[in-house]
Amino acid sequence: MLRGVNRILTGLAGVVLVAFGAAVLIGSLDLQRRWGFTLPSAWPFDAPGDVLLGRAERRKWRAEGWWWPAVIAALALVVLLALWWLLAQLRRGRLREVLVDSGDGEAVVVRGSALEEVLSAEAESSAGVQRALVVLRGRRPAPEVRVGLTLEPHGSPEAAVRGLSAEVLAHARASTGVARIPAEVRVRVVRHRAERVG
Repeated sequence: MLRGVNRILTGLAGVVLVAFGAAVLIGSLDLQRRWGFTLPSAWPFDAPGDVLLGRAERRKWRAEGWWWPAVIAALALVVLLALWWLLAQLRRGRLREVLVDSGDGEAVVVRGSALEEVLSAEAESSAGVQRALVVLRGRRPAPEVRVGLTLEPHGSPEAAVRGLSAEVLAHARASTGVARIPAEVRVRVVRHRAERVG
């Protein structure tokens, strides 16, 4: 859901910025007179000297009692929405729970951190893997995995990724009852010091 909200907000911000930029560009370069086309009467910038809000428009609502409370409320709403969006970005890091089909029609909830620990331990037991860091993402019924593998100097990246897919993720799919667990794997190899030959 958050990914969709991000796309919608980014799209809306892009449309607003492009429209505002086009309005400023058309007015500041005086393109309507140069190219011979007419703009709607409500167009904010008509000539290079025009401003968005003239002095008369800026002073028009100051005498109204509702003006400043409305401005402050609108700005406070914008700040609260921005804070909500920022907190939502920070919270989306890990999946807290995974739904496991118990086979009798009931769903069992498993803590995401427990499943991460099991997957990390099993990945670290593979040959050539020194350390594994597993992070669960996605939704409760459809988890996704992000894995960081640190290999020993003699470890093979191809063998480590193959073992992760064929064993660790296969066990995770079997134990959770999830048919498909997409994984993003990042592999890093520990460099060893050169040996001295005496």
